[in-house]
Amino acid sequence: MLMYISVLIVTDEPLKRSSSSELLHPTMSELRVVLLGNSWADRSSAANLLLGKIRFSSDEEPGGCQKVFELLEDKNKEKKITVINTPDLLLPNISVNKQSQHLQECVRLSDPGPHVFLLVLQPEGFTEEHKLRLQSVLEQFSDKSFDHSLVLISNPKDESSVSIERYMEDPLLKDIMTKCRDKLLWQKNLEHRQLLTVIDNMLKKTNGDHMSCDLF
Repeated sequence: MLMYISVLIVTDEPLKRSSSSELLHPTMSELRVVLLGNSWADRSSAANLLLGKIRFSSDEEPGGCQKVFELLEDKNKEKKITVINTPDLLLPNISVNKQSQHLQECVRLSDPGPHVFLLVLQPEGFTEEHKLRLQSVLEQFSDKSFDHSLVLISNPKDESSVSIERYMEDPLLKDIMTKCRDKLLWQKNLEHRQLLTVIDNMLKKTNGDHMSCDLF
């Protein structure tokens, strides 16, 4: 049974800043989200959606992780969303040493630990090798990583003949979704507040606790 299924449609409306932090767990002062996937442009688009404004450029992938935060308005205390956008860790030609460097940097930037891994995936370009590399990266962070992971299907290259049902039947994607306990969203028409609501529902199950990274 799917826990979070949102068949939503992409719009060209500008992203809106959240007016309050009511969507964050009351015990939290900061929400830390790590983005993983096999397209810098797709990850940047998802990161900007999560932050509620354009903070990441999709033009050129950096050489390392990038960390950006956005403050949320709250009359009681300051709260913020912190996003750590990673370079492409799923490249087939990335060396073990380079991947290890990126993972260490990600752990440092998300200290004391991420609350959520947002897995930004495009089924048309998601291969068996990508799936295995993604699983390996998550397992290196912690054996609890999949419990803190949410799959976000990025905007399709050809929107004329795709549906969420078709994506859900993709065997590679289905395997990842199963490991993530079927937590799935489609970016099509997904809004900033809706994404935060789904993440908040995840956090309620962990009482807002972050994940401790076993890596290094």
